[in-house]
Amino acid sequence: MSDTVFTKVDYDLGSLVKYIELGEIGLPDIQRPFVWKNAKVRDLFDSMYRGYPVGYLLLWRNGLADDKTIGTDNKQKPPRLVIVDGQQRLTSLYAVVKGVEVVRENYDSERIKIAFNPTEERFEVVDAAIERDKSFIPDISQIWAGHTNIFKVATEYLTALKATKEVSDEETEKIQNSLTKLQSLLTFPFTALELAADISEEDVSDVFVRINSKGTPLNQSDFILTLMSVFWDEGRSELEKFCKDARKPTKGTASPFNHFIEPDPDQLLRVSVGVAFKRARLRYVYSILRGKDLETEKFSTERRIEQFENLKRAQAWTLDVQFWHDFLACIRMAGFRNGKMISSKNNLLFSYILYLIGRVEIGVDPYVLRKVIAQWFFMSAVTGRFTGSPESAMEFDLARLRDVDSPEEFVKRLQHICNITLTNDYWSVTLPNDLATSSPRSPSLFAYNASLVLLEAPVLFSDAKIAELLDPSLQAQRSAIERHHLFPKNYLAKIGITSTRETNQIANYAYLEWSDNIKASDDSPSEYLPKLKNRFSKSTLEAMYRFHALPPEWENMEYREFLEKRRELMAQIIREGYEKLTQGQKDDEGVDVFDLASIIDSGESGSIEFKSTLRINLHTGESDKRMEMGALKTLAGFLNTYGGTLIIGISDDGVPVGIEADKFPNEDKMSLHLVNIVKSKMGPQSLTYMHMQFDDHNGDRVLVIRCSKSPSPVFVKDGDVERFFVRTGPSTTELSASQTQDYISKRIK
Repeated sequence: MSDTVFTKVDYDLGSLVKYIELGEIGLPDIQRPFVWKNAKVRDLFDSMYRGYPVGYLLLWRNGLADDKTIGTDNKQKPPRLVIVDGQQRLTSLYAVVKGVEVVRENYDSERIKIAFNPTEERFEVVDAAIERDKSFIPDISQIWAGHTNIFKVATEYLTALKATKEVSDEETEKIQNSLTKLQSLLTFPFTALELAADISEEDVSDVFVRINSKGTPLNQSDFILTLMSVFWDEGRSELEKFCKDARKPTKGTASPFNHFIEPDPDQLLRVSVGVAFKRARLRYVYSILRGKDLETEKFSTERRIEQFENLKRAQAWTLDVQFWHDFLACIRMAGFRNGKMISSKNNLLFSYILYLIGRVEIGVDPYVLRKVIAQWFFMSAVTGRFTGSPESAMEFDLARLRDVDSPEEFVKRLQHICNITLTNDYWSVTLPNDLATSSPRSPSLFAYNASLVLLEAPVLFSDAKIAELLDPSLQAQRSAIERHHLFPKNYLAKIGITSTRETNQIANYAYLEWSDNIKASDDSPSEYLPKLKNRFSKSTLEAMYRFHALPPEWENMEYREFLEKRRELMAQIIREGYEKLTQGQKDDEGVDVFDLASIIDSGESGSIEFKSTLRINLHTGESDKRMEMGALKTLAGFLNTYGGTLIIGISDDGVPVGIEADKFPNEDKMSLHLVNIVKSKMGPQSLTYMHMQFDDHNGDRVLVIRCSKSPSPVFVKDGDVERFFVRTGPSTTELSASQTQDYISKRIK
């Protein structure tokens, strides 16, 4: 026979209540909020009264020789057992027998009052009618109160009942027997399986799942929250209070209430653990907090105390209301306005971990930190970074930060991860494919809406701003703006398209004010559009079309062609929104934050290009106009697309060449030469959207030209011909005359 990891122990209800009250059995208030309905508690007592079995309990021996008792309510003994399965049953029994309050899912406290009819031997949940009904004892908790005399209870009950009706001797005897039987429930037997102290929390969880498939699955945070009740009950109370306060607005006082998330204790616990131990996986944290040495398998009270001090410090930061709201300002800066735009709470919580590490441990300037966290949140939101295997992804990202000890390096690491994630291929291929969905919770859809906020876009066919009407403080019977099918479902049905997946493609939706949504009705786009277009000038309408990713003459397009074109345009708007977040990041001296080494290490992309020289052909060693034209083409491509950075003095493979190869007498002469050829070939207005600076890289000087998007098209003169260039991936492409005209007509004015 194989060794077992448990021992069977018999208890009665009275013993269980006594051990809980003494503290030997740890019954944490919020191990999980009490989720049983009062009717289920009623049924539990009814089953016990009838002598039915009500299941076993699963307990775990603590295994710690320690004199620390549970909580702050003066328990007499240290916790010997922790509840693994049966917490809801034991909470019900203890709360009713002792007449104490439970904590509900909304973190409000409540007394569970169960009434008993001795004549009918029937239990009911107390309501106003039962409280008035003299045939019921309205609260059975009084039966087990320490000062209660059961004969006195029976006498008082019979006196009140006889005032309403006649009671026979047989009924009197039955009532007395029923009350005696009810009081004797303290002897009701329970069987407990007590797991050995030396098995792991993973094994405990596995046991729970195998023997109780209908129960709520245990997870690592359950174990850690249990430990907090055992060794730091005040900390659990602080978590509970913060979560409760986050659900209710206040007037004139600081509060964690917000419009993004109503956090639960286990979620904020993850934040504290991430900050304290730089860990996202909770697999080993429980053992660490128990004071267990993972190598020797031995427990140490000193080690446990030290680790709890780390957790306490991190939790104080996590629950700091000022930090909390400063962080949520980062989410607003990223264009997100309410919880309905958040597809992943994991993303929000992990961003909070990064914010706290950056602010309180690394000491990043709050202004700089706010910008980089907004950039990070947008990146991880649009890519769904933490939706698949969130713990693995978070662990990987935290590992990259464990050796960071300076504000500059912290910002550099986060920006580098953003840069290598949002490649040109992502914008041009992956994102349009992600937009090919009918899911109303698509991360790419929420990123598109956030981009409309960032770009200060108006509601379609309205002068109201998207940002204003997404304000969660605005509440009406109907939403201020509503998602509208651009190709209405009834119209699509007429042309044979009925599949919900096709009709509800997110590329078929746009935000309208609700009154316009009604006007659009079920007409075809070509029918309802003229009424709405007449409100605006041509230029205003073109700009509105660009914001809402609508191709010219879209109302006359074949539906599936429209979807394909609009996805591409939506991806461009999302990219433009993100690019706005990355612009203008400044340090304390007002100088742009620009990590040259990280950019060069990342290699060429849609927004980065290297040139070995500005004018010298390295093959011939002589000046070559083709070299200059190559640089001008790249600059024009950046100006005409989304902006970008040209670095001169770096070869295509990222190897430094240095500006000395261009044979200018000094840096002033080189910058003047570039200014002159830009004025001559591209026009002086182009310089307005360029920033030039010389910098050092691995011992060589390089020239960096950073371009923002030009509001007007930029042409490059090549002899008598004007040429038009755009960026297409990591290269620059020349457009034909017809392509140029079409491209310019679609640019946002």
